Amino acid sequence: MAENNFTNLPKNEEGIFSPGGPTQSFNPPQSSTTTNYRLNHLAIRIKDPARSLHFYVDLLGMRVIFSMNAGPFTIYYLGHPPPEEEEDVNEWAQKTSEIPAMTRTSGLLELYHVHGTESQTETETETEGAGISTGNVPPNLGFAHLGFTVPDVSVAVERLKECGVRILKDVGVCERESVPLSEWEAERGIGVGQIHPNYAWFFEKFAMVADPDGYSVELIPQNI
Repeated sequence: MAENNFTNLPKNEEGIFSPGGPTQSFNPPQSSTTTNYRLNHLAIRIKDPARSLHFYVDLLGMRVIFSMNAGPFTIYYLGHPPPEEEEDVNEWAQKTSEIPAMTRTSGLLELYHVHGTESQTETETETEGAGISTGNVPPNLGFAHLGFTVPDVSVAVERLKECGVRILKDVGVCERESVPLSEWEAERGIGVGQIHPNYAWFFEKFAMVADPDGYSVELIPQNI
């Protein structure tokens, strides 16, 4: 099996878009051991299923493929049906929820709700340190954001504003202050420098909003 030596990872030259990676031969040839491997879903913890389902289903157009109460927790699998399946979403959900169709479908979102967290007060969250971490607040830096493509970002942002959604970065904004860095990083001089012009043209075209638990959601235009 041919592999890359990622321990000697070359540094991307600033402002250069590099399809396939920092070098022309960055990706090793496909190995028979990973043939048909696919990213199937991403799971995030949620505190209140009613709020999260409203956001991702009503506001972002996802559909519930299936849900299951597993005892200590309930999971909700969401996805976007392909255009040819939008007329009968229930039929699509039924087909997609069946194995092996579900395990062969990419781009799914799993909402993971541990029973009882919806009744946890803000005071309990602060004192016990058991609140949901979005991955963007120290000391729990890690997860960055979810990305959705939409036909018109400006229209989507205005609709979300009217629904009370918190806007983290609006369309057209391309200031250094709009880069999603934590105070911890800023205080230590991590991520210094201005946004490179070769990225700024794209950066100003997308927006970022917050879901009910504070996760960052990026809205990207489908046509640029």
